[in-house]
Amino acid sequence: MALGDALIALGGSFLAAGIIARLGTRIGLPTIPLFMLAGIIFGPHTPGLALVDNPADLKVIAALGLIFLLFYLGLEFSLDDLVQGGRRLVLAGVLYILLNVGGGLAFGFAVGWGSREALVLAGVIGISSSAIVTKLLVDLGRLGNPESRLILGIIVVEDVFLALYLAVLQPVLSGADTFAAAAISFGKAFAFLIVLTALARWGTRLVNTLVTTRDDELLVVMFTGLAIFTAGVAEELGVSDAIGAFMIGLILSSTKAAPRIRQLVHPLRDAFAALFFFAFGLSIEPGDMLSVAWPIVIAVAITVLLNIAAGVLAAKLNSFGRMEAVNISLTVLSRGEFALVLATMALAAGLDTRLAPFIAGYVLVLALLGPLIASRSEPIARVLPGGRKRRGRGAPEERGEPEEKDSVP
Repeated sequence: MALGDALIALGGSFLAAGIIARLGTRIGLPTIPLFMLAGIIFGPHTPGLALVDNPADLKVIAALGLIFLLFYLGLEFSLDDLVQGGRRLVLAGVLYILLNVGGGLAFGFAVGWGSREALVLAGVIGISSSAIVTKLLVDLGRLGNPESRLILGIIVVEDVFLALYLAVLQPVLSGADTFAAAAISFGKAFAFLIVLTALARWGTRLVNTLVTTRDDELLVVMFTGLAIFTAGVAEELGVSDAIGAFMIGLILSSTKAAPRIRQLVHPLRDAFAALFFFAFGLSIEPGDMLSVAWPIVIAVAITVLLNIAAGVLAAKLNSFGRMEAVNISLTVLSRGEFALVLATMALAAGLDTRLAPFIAGYVLVLALLGPLIASRSEPIARVLPGGRKRRGRGAPEERGEPEEKDSVP
């Protein structure tokens, strides 16, 4: 592709993603599925204007989106959050993962697309979207709610699981045909994670010296280089660039420059992540999503049921009431960036061609449905059995009083 054509395609992709997302956010929709929808609309598989004929043309740009997305997640992550959260918070997160990942794995084997495909589907169905969940709590003004700390705790536990899951999944997807080959591949991945974990634990002073500078320009150059270089080394070792970016973000989160890095990486994360979701949409043919419509519907129904069960159990575990249980269940319902990360890995590994359109449709439905029903959690809680109570002079929340907690069924 000529330079001029490449620049027009790249600029047009940014604009298309931005315009469609801007229109969607006016009616309260999250940006992640809208970026993906823009890629589908302006991709080579949809009639009309195709901004990019070959999705591979955006491969490196899309990879940067994934790198900055996971790098930022590593910056935000802290093991101290788990320690301070206590046993109940960790237990609630583990319970959520066991229910949802276990249900996803059972669904994956039930559809019969293959064992490796089932492992991918387990992660797709089992892991919620940190980006959408966090944004929902802010947009709905619920950060101060008592259950929000538990919701964020579940997200943190999911992040820990994701790091381990990606490390285990990558050797499986690499297609090792013998146990010895798989063991060697996993050994390299595990050794790489151990080195980075040791660096995070004992090498903070060295890394801090490397990135410490008062000049924001130089700081951006340094952390960008570290993120991309570590992601590249991880990819070469068969760990996946995503986990490499996450780990270097985790290492930098303990440095003195961490608050500035979080602020400076925001525009990079937002811009390149938009292209990551857009590029994934380019690879999807709308007709393929229709061919897996029933699996999508079944998977969405399973996810809703599993989230309700996990939310109720987590609420009981932490002595919360019915309203809090509904808030937990519906807030963590959305699926997004992690599902698309797994879809990208599945495409690169040459797995069943039905996986990508299934994941695209599944993410579109839940990323749109999740925020819409989460914003209506109060009326939903009231129509549940036992959800209505006789009140004296109006609901407590209408009088500015704390709402009485119902026991969770």
